[in-house]
Amino acid sequence: MARFLIIGLDGAEPSLMAPWMDEGLLPNLARLRARGTFAPLESTFPPATFPAWTSCVTGVNPGRHGLFDFTETTGTPPTLHFTNAGSRKVPALWNILSDARKRVGILGVPATYPPEPVNGFMVSGFDSPVATNINPSFVWPPDWFPEVRDWRFADMQESNIGPKWHARALPALLRKIDDKERIACQLLSKEPWDFFMVVFGETDTVSHHFWMFHDQNSPRHRPGFETAIQSVYQRLDHTVGALMEAAGDDVVVCVVSDHGFGGAGDGVIHLNNWLAEQGYLRFRDGAGGSALKRAALRWVPAPWRGSLFRRFSGLATRAETKSRFGRIDWEHTTAWSEELNYFPSVRINRPRGMTDTAYAALITEICARLESWAPVARAWPRETRYHGDYVDRAPDILLELALENGYAHSCLRTPEGDLRPFRRLAPAEYPGGKERGMNGSHRGMGVLLSSEPVTRPNPSLYDITPTVLSVLGVTAPPMDGRPLWGHTPEGTAPPTTPRAETPYTKEEERLLEAQWRGLGYLE
Repeated sequence: MARFLIIGLDGAEPSLMAPWMDEGLLPNLARLRARGTFAPLESTFPPATFPAWTSCVTGVNPGRHGLFDFTETTGTPPTLHFTNAGSRKVPALWNILSDARKRVGILGVPATYPPEPVNGFMVSGFDSPVATNINPSFVWPPDWFPEVRDWRFADMQESNIGPKWHARALPALLRKIDDKERIACQLLSKEPWDFFMVVFGETDTVSHHFWMFHDQNSPRHRPGFETAIQSVYQRLDHTVGALMEAAGDDVVVCVVSDHGFGGAGDGVIHLNNWLAEQGYLRFRDGAGGSALKRAALRWVPAPWRGSLFRRFSGLATRAETKSRFGRIDWEHTTAWSEELNYFPSVRINRPRGMTDTAYAALITEICARLESWAPVARAWPRETRYHGDYVDRAPDILLELALENGYAHSCLRTPEGDLRPFRRLAPAEYPGGKERGMNGSHRGMGVLLSSEPVTRPNPSLYDITPTVLSVLGVTAPPMDGRPLWGHTPEGTAPPTTPRAETPYTKEEERLLEAQWRGLGYLE
């Protein structure tokens, strides 16, 4: 019976990989292509990290697994909650395989914090949105922590991109790949396994922040760092070769990305300004965002943020809630947006007593108006993109922003005092940063390289889990995807119940609030 190795390259773009493989710059990936398959891989809609990787490891769409983002909102005015692995409502690959007594190794997969008990080991991904490194809470079993303690995420802030940021960031990304490759190869050789999955996020990070240097046609193009993206791909090509060698023979190998990448232009939309202009939203006079969040991002050292968030999430969620929604007059608002660049969407502030007919008519009306606005290509009611028991967790309307000469607009938070629904970035804003319009943006087609020929056209992320189970001869519950080769084993696996989230206590929240107030971070 074969074993299965998945190497995840977050955000790897097929249009970059193909010519670099042809030119001999990515020899290990080219060798894998020659053995089996190289193809575009359809992502979720939108192509966002949390729902995409979760669909990859469950075989179902976000309407069934319930994870649309690393946050979710409830109530009116909305309260923001940070999601985690316990928010996933269906079993993942490692649950199904562990129940079938297969040995698994899971390393760095997003949306896996806190780690789950598995038949093997698990090191969580970057599930705190401010995490940069790990501690024993990221590892199952915890006593494996000394072996993986150097597994770190990008240990640089990505919000305020100054003149020297790129010169520091690129070497840091390459060093992290070195550390991760060493750890992954050690774990592959440590003990027997049937399924091993590791995800590297450096392809995503370098594409977000260095695309304007790579692409001479970008409206944001600047000279310098022209080969930064290529250097990260080449370094990861070496990692792919090292992992395949460490895995040994009789291993099916797949290299997978959760989405692709392209350039962002200089156009910016502020959805809440557009909704206000159309009469669907009203702002409160004199209401500002969160001083706490601004102070934390400015003053709290990056290595501390992940541990503080994980221990005291209540205060962090209140700060993020105020930052996003503090200026909206909810009594006079019908529709609003979280204005997420990677997930442009609109939510309905549905009043009590609104009939389903009236709600559907409102959705149709707003979608039609949005599609008549040049920066928007398409607007979909959520039910047209998702199906399952958890569709109501998604925003009511999902947007695909128009490309301008092949470059994506950015969806950014509405700034105080600026009423424009659409504007152009000033040159000083071109580098962007998180919540500032990064110069590289997600695209809907990722990449699939496989050591086996794929016999099905148009592969998608939903097909990865059924393929693994087919190769390993393990039955599974019904899924949205199908095996890329072979067949689905007959029968139905027993359902696995995911763990519930563990809330932080009020005392923990008070301790952090007192600490931050004493340091001057709270008003």
